[in-house]
Amino acid sequence: MSSPRGSEDEDGTILNHKKASNATAVRRWLEMAARDLQDHADVLNALNVFPVADEDTGTNLALTVSTASEAAGVLETPDLSELVTLAGQAALEEARGNSGTLFSVFLTALGHGLEGADRLTAAYLADAMSAGSVRAWSVLSDPVPGTMLSVLREAAAVGVPREGEAGSNQQLAAYLLQLVGAAQEAVLASSHSLEVLRGTRKVDAGALGMLIILDALRRAVAGHEPAGPQLWAGSGEATDGAEPDAEEIHPVDEVLARIGYDLYPPVDDADTAVLEALREANSGVEIMATLDLTALDAAAVRYELAERGDSVIVSAVSQLDDDTWRWRVHVHVEDQQMALEVLRGRGTPRNITVTGLAKEDRMRRVRVDSADLD
Repeated sequence: MSSPRGSEDEDGTILNHKKASNATAVRRWLEMAARDLQDHADVLNALNVFPVADEDTGTNLALTVSTASEAAGVLETPDLSELVTLAGQAALEEARGNSGTLFSVFLTALGHGLEGADRLTAAYLADAMSAGSVRAWSVLSDPVPGTMLSVLREAAAVGVPREGEAGSNQQLAAYLLQLVGAAQEAVLASSHSLEVLRGTRKVDAGALGMLIILDALRRAVAGHEPAGPQLWAGSGEATDGAEPDAEEIHPVDEVLARIGYDLYPPVDDADTAVLEALREANSGVEIMATLDLTALDAAAVRYELAERGDSVIVSAVSQLDDDTWRWRVHVHVEDQQMALEVLRGRGTPRNITVTGLAKEDRMRRVRVDSADLD
């Protein structure tokens, strides 16, 4: 009888082939996701109002996922857990913005959750999705429903379907179909669950970006590559693991527009005036940096930054020794110098970037040399 987490193949040659094939699917997933995000970056940027209306969610996600894809492309390991984890760590080191950082945290945790997986199965992936969702929710100082976090939570709540033999490709296809359907519902729900979007007929940019990423996973595992992200009406539930009929599948922006979500509002739309007011009100900077810290010092950094700013993320990248880890830090603050002093008080920050959040500074992203902090 097959194991619920997928059957083991006694033929080592066949098993190694399956591992290589699944690693190829992961690389294809990240490549497709990066391309799809780049193609839809303008849509995501236009929708971006939370946590800061700085019109860069699409750009940040596209660049961060591209980093993960490039890393996966040069890694030769067939081990799924190692491949996804290392790609996530590479993305985290160079993550852009709040959305890019959360994606990188999710991807790294997804890789950890795949430890022991000899190949992709619905059961292995369901466990890994849960690990990724929990990690993404827990790493943010002030997690808010209606964002990409809700997409991850709803996707992670999808159970292993009963269709198909345990560990079969049919079961995996059915699982991914239901997962993307749940993610789509979470995106649509963001228009009323995220306070700043209520009454605007908009969806959250980060949530939509994560949906595009998850749909790329579905298509990569299925082994085919449509022109772009594809969604369908309804819950996405499948009874036999089959793909939806071709006439039921539509491009992502067409689907959202058809159900009343205006991705390209007219310039005189009242919603646009509200969103523009939010963008005008932006101030402060976004700071990202890498530090080598103990877990206790990392907790102290998180606490001190949360006292001074918001959107605080302090996430472990990799373990250096028994007591020390490499951490990636993200924060939005009004006082740049004060935040940098917090980091210096606990270690030596490096790979520091400072990006203006105010409208006039939005395109200004500066790398800070650690030596300049002395």
